[in-house]
Amino acid sequence: MTDEANPQQPEAATNDPIGEAFDVATLQAELAKAKDDMLRALAEAENTRRRAQREAVEARAYAIDRFAQDLLPIADTLERALMAAPRDDLDEGFRNLLTGVELTERSLVDAFSRHGLKRIGARGEQFDPKVHQAVAQAPGDQPAGTVQEVLQSGYMLGDRTLRAAMVLVSVGPAKAPRPARGHQSLKFRFFSRPSALPAMPNTSIALRR
Repeated sequence: MTDEANPQQPEAATNDPIGEAFDVATLQAELAKAKDDMLRALAEAENTRRRAQREAVEARAYAIDRFAQDLLPIADTLERALMAAPRDDLDEGFRNLLTGVELTERSLVDAFSRHGLKRIGARGEQFDPKVHQAVAQAPGDQPAGTVQEVLQSGYMLGDRTLRAAMVLVSVGPAKAPRPARGHQSLKFRFFSRPSALPAMPNTSIALRR
């Protein structure tokens, strides 16, 4: 057999430039999409981790929320008792009792502070609706817009207001009353000499008999 009898046909070219370019573009698009999906998944996982961490911190910080609310009336009672107690002419027995109440109230407030619960509301501080509850407004010696008097202390647990302080808000010093309208001062004019008086007409009066 000769080469002429069995001629070998040349292999057809299989390279397609257009097809190769299309395949590369498709692969690049799929790679970009996969990369974007991976970044989204990583971001979602990070957000989930941070959210879980924040919730855990808040759970630890506000775990005593209800328990603290149950203790606030006790703190209020001790505070009112100390405010109403007389301070002068005390016998030794009552003085010792008052000292014991003061120590108890101080120990309770210190225990609150150790667990993130602090007392708020002080005379003279700027009124803040987030931590103050205005009961009324009245003139006083404090500047306008500040707390004139604390009627009931408030408490904050962490950065959350557990109970707002009930306060009396000052409107500033009382103004002096204005004089009533329609009352005007009278001005009198005096003549310095009798000659300054206006001349009277010379008239005669006839008397009937």
